[in-house]
Amino acid sequence: MPGDDATEGHCVALATFGTPADADILAAYLDRYLPRPDLYYNRTRALGVLLHLDTKLGSERATRFLTPEGLWEQWTDGPPGKERCDPEQYRRHIGDLCAFAEEAARHCVARN
Repeated sequence: MPGDDATEGHCVALATFGTPADADILAAYLDRYLPRPDLYYNRTRALGVLLHLDTKLGSERATRFLTPEGLWEQWTDGPPGKERCDPEQYRRHIGDLCAFAEEAARHCVARN
């Protein structure tokens, strides 16, 4: 995923498509970048979307990142000091964005 400016759009797109392949993209992203404590953006968003997709798909892809001493904990505890963001809060936020996108899409279809 690109830097912060485009990340929200990518996250909304992956969450809206909501397929197992989209969840796999996010898991691969987290596998690659959580071990990099020097890169401190987008992780909360990506994990929040993965939590959202786990709920939607009935899967548990995010679980392995959230285990004690797992990659999420290592990343948040690693340098540079990071504000502790709650991925669950972003899961709820992405759910709201997806609901908005789905509602807007229904109105577009109804107008045609």
